[in-house]
Amino acid sequence: MPSIDPKEISTGKLHGYLLGAVAPRPIAFASTIDEDGNPNLSPFSFFNVFGSNPPMMIFSPARRVRDNTTKHTLQNAEAIKEVVVNVVSYDIVHQMSLSSTEYPDGVNEFIKAGFTMLPSDKVKPFRVAESPVQFECKVKDIIYTGNEGGAGNLIMCEVVKIHIQDDVLDANGNIDQYKIDLVARAGGSYYSRARDGFFEIPKPISTLGIGVDQIPESIRNSNVLTGNNLGMLGNVESLPSDDDVDNFAKDHPNFVGLEEAKKHTFAQEYLENNDVESAWKVLLLK
Repeated sequence: MPSIDPKEISTGKLHGYLLGAVAPRPIAFASTIDEDGNPNLSPFSFFNVFGSNPPMMIFSPARRVRDNTTKHTLQNAEAIKEVVVNVVSYDIVHQMSLSSTEYPDGVNEFIKAGFTMLPSDKVKPFRVAESPVQFECKVKDIIYTGNEGGAGNLIMCEVVKIHIQDDVLDANGNIDQYKIDLVARAGGSYYSRARDGFFEIPKPISTLGIGVDQIPESIRNSNVLTGNNLGMLGNVESLPSDDDVDNFAKDHPNFVGLEEAKKHTFAQEYLENNDVESAWKVLLLK
């Protein structure tokens, strides 16, 4: 079996080994704001709970391996010292993945990923309304483990208020693990659904997805398509061309002229098979 000295391989290679072996990892869907009040939302899988008296959580927005830059979440936590940690259920995992796209400073990931900003009670950052449990936190300390790419920045948070959706509670008021349906991160593009096991989500494209906010309103407000469906549709760099849609129509005449709800149902079937391009073509048919 290979035996590896971490100092003898690249940071990128080491990063892959660590994430592939230490898994599945819970996800801190962290909401922060900058000094001008601009919201930021980003997921982190270097995360866990570390005490209940006081209730403490730690997550780490590590320095980027490729260029040694820091993330907006870290900068905001340093400046404002408040954060909301939202948990991630299967129902919002695709939207969460879309939010991890590295949009420029000032872009609101809540809007890009199609989430609802919910005001917090005790901290300034917004909560994710669609998350089944939201923890309002005060940043107590930040531990910097290094200055090079890949170094961790441990944000130590004290929970000051918890919000739990009623529909994930059992008859005794406890969180039902099947109802909450949490997901966790593994290596590469893999996730784990706590109640069902591993599944795969392609990583957000290296450029920029159009975002849920750029999806036509009639599709965005669909009674058929879910938040996960919209997250997948928003993670494309551009829409199919008119020629591509016309060619699709010639090959699939049964989709032409359908009422909106039926088009959305057929598009959803394509999305369930990870065929986002065909889903968009169905939706764009006249």
